[in-house]
Amino acid sequence: MEPTGATAVEPGGAAMTAGRPSRLALFLLLFAPLLMSSNMLAARWVEGSVPPVALAFGRWFLTLLFLLPFTARALWRCRAVIGREWRTLAALGALGMGVCGAPVYLAGQTTTATNIGLIYSTTPILIVVFAHLFWGERVSLRQVAGISLSLVGVVVIVTRGDPGSLVHLAFMAGDLWTLLATVGWALYSVLLKYRPSKLDLTARFAVITAMGLLIMLPFLGLEMALGYVADFDRRTAATWMFLALVPGLGAYLLYGKLVAIVGPGRTGLLMYLVPIYIAGLAYVLLGEAPQLFHLIGIVMILPGIWLATAAPATAPARDG
Repeated sequence: MEPTGATAVEPGGAAMTAGRPSRLALFLLLFAPLLMSSNMLAARWVEGSVPPVALAFGRWFLTLLFLLPFTARALWRCRAVIGREWRTLAALGALGMGVCGAPVYLAGQTTTATNIGLIYSTTPILIVVFAHLFWGERVSLRQVAGISLSLVGVVVIVTRGDPGSLVHLAFMAGDLWTLLATVGWALYSVLLKYRPSKLDLTARFAVITAMGLLIMLPFLGLEMALGYVADFDRRTAATWMFLALVPGLGAYLLYGKLVAIVGPGRTGLLMYLVPIYIAGLAYVLLGEAPQLFHLIGIVMILPGIWLATAAPATAPARDG
C-alpha cells in the first residue's frame, strides 16, 4: 500500500521537514483512526446477524469492486510485477484482510471491550519491536517515552480510570483472537514499509485485497458448512457497504500512505487514538457522555504521540 518502491518516502525524506512529520502526515494521523474506529461500531450494529468470516469477506469483496474500475488497467499493465511480488502481496492479504478481519469480529462475541482495548493498545509497541528486530529500525528514547505515555493513557481510558481493575481481568478465547489480530496488524504495518512494490498505492491495495479474499474463501466455506450463514437483508447490505467504504477503503489507503511517509512505528501510534474516537462516537450516536477518565487519557495520549513522532530540532549549520 505504498507508492512505488523507488519513490517510497522515508522518514526524513521529501515528505518530512527537519525530521518532523509533514502537515499531511499529521492530518492523516488524526483522521485515519476515526475511520478505523467505525469498524467495531458498525459490526455491533449488525447484532450478530452476520457471522465473522462472512462479515469480513463481504467487506473486502465490496472494497475490491470499488477499486477495480480505477485499477484494472494498471493491474493488467503491471501483471508481470504482480507475478514477481505475489508472495509478499499474498502475505499482506492474509495479514491485513484475513488475520485482522474475522478474528476481531469473532473476539467481540466472547470477550469484553476492556480486554480488546488493552490488547490492541500494544500494537504500536509490537510494530516498533518487529521493525527493530527484523529490519533494524532504530528506536530513540524519545519514542520509547512517547509510546509509554500514550499506553498509560489508553489504560486509563479502557479501565475507566481504575488501573487496579487490571488485576481482576479474566482472559477468554476472544482475547486470543484479539491478540492474533493485533500481531497480524503489526506485521502488516511493518511489511508495508520494508517490502516495497513497483505498483502504485491503489493498485497494490487492490491486489492485496484480492489475495486476502482468496485466502479467506476456504474459511468462509467452512463457516457456511457449519451452519453459520449471513442474513442477506438491507441491514446487512448497508453494513457491508459502510465497512467497505469507510474502515475498509478509506482507512487502509490512509494507513498505507502514512506508513510510506513516516514509517510503521510512528504510524502505529494512531491506534492510541482509537479509544478517544470511540468515546466521541459513542457520545454522538449512543448518547454516552464522556467521563473524567476520558479527559485524563486524552491528556496523556496526545502528548505521547507528539513525543514519539516529532524529532528534535537540528541545530542550524554554522558558516565557516
